[in-house]
Amino acid sequence: MNILVTGSNGQLGNDLRVLSPEYPQYHCFFTDIEELNICDEVAVFNFVSENNIELIINCAAYTAVDKAEQEQQKALELNATAVENLCKAALSAQAFLIEISTDYVFDGKKTSPYIETDITGPVSAYGASKLKGEEVILKFGLPSLIIRTSWLYSSFGNNFVKTILRLAKEKPELRIIADQYGTPTYARDLARAILDIIAFNNLPAHPEIYHFSNAGDTTWYGFAKAITELSGINIPVHPIETKDYPTAATRPQYSIFRKDKIIRDFNLQIPDWKDSLKDCLAILNKDH
Repeated sequence: MNILVTGSNGQLGNDLRVLSPEYPQYHCFFTDIEELNICDEVAVFNFVSENNIELIINCAAYTAVDKAEQEQQKALELNATAVENLCKAALSAQAFLIEISTDYVFDGKKTSPYIETDITGPVSAYGASKLKGEEVILKFGLPSLIIRTSWLYSSFGNNFVKTILRLAKEKPELRIIADQYGTPTYARDLARAILDIIAFNNLPAHPEIYHFSNAGDTTWYGFAKAITELSGINIPVHPIETKDYPTAATRPQYSIFRKDKIIRDFNLQIPDWKDSLKDCLAILNKDH
C-alpha cells in the first residue's frame, strides 16, 4: 500500500518514519513542506495521483498554540484549508485519510473523560482551527479517521519533556501548573496505533472520530515530577495554578479522554503514560 505521510519532520511524522520498517507491506512517502506544500491544492492533487497514494496520514499542523492567537489566518490555512486540499485529492484517488486532531477542540469544562460524541467548544484560536479541519472532513464525508490526541511528546522536536529536562539544568527550582488535567501521549505509541489500525484492515467507509492518548492521567505538575524523578534529577518542583502563569491562549482545564472506542474497534493495547515516558527518556538519555 502506498501511504503519504505529511508533516513528517514533526514529532509524529518522525516516529512513523522510525516504525515504518516494521511494516514492510507499506510503501511510505514521507514529506514535509520542502517536498510537498499541502496548502497548494494542485501540488497535493498531483502528488497523490502521480504516486498512486492509497492512504494519507496528515501529521502536518500549525501547533504554536499561543502564537495562533496572533496568526489565526496562518493556523486556519494549515489546519483547515490544507485539510480541504487533502480531502479533494483523497476523494479523487479513492484514498483513505487519517487526520490527527487535538483535545483543544473541547473547552475543558467537563469533569469526566471526554468521549468522541461530546460537544466541542474550543477556547483558543488553535483549537478553533483544528476543529475547522475536522468539520471539513465531516463535510466531505470521505472514508477517513479523525484521531484526537493530547499532550504529545517524543524524542523528536520541541515538547514538554525536553523543556523540563532543559529547565532542570538551568534553574534551581521549577514551578508547574497543577490544575490542568490530561494524559501525556508518547508520539511513538500513537504512530504504532495508526500503523496497527491500518493493518487491522477494518477502516470505515465514512468519517469516524476516535480518541487516543496513553492510559492513565495526571497534571502538568505530575508530568514534570515524573520527568525529573525518572531522569534522576534532584530539583524541587512546585505546583502552581493556571492563573499564576498567564499565556496568550487559554488551555482546556480538563482534557482526559476515554479510549474505549479505539481499543474496541481496532483491538489496541495502550501503554500507561509513565511506562511510555520511561521509554522516551531512555532514548533521550542515550542520545546525550
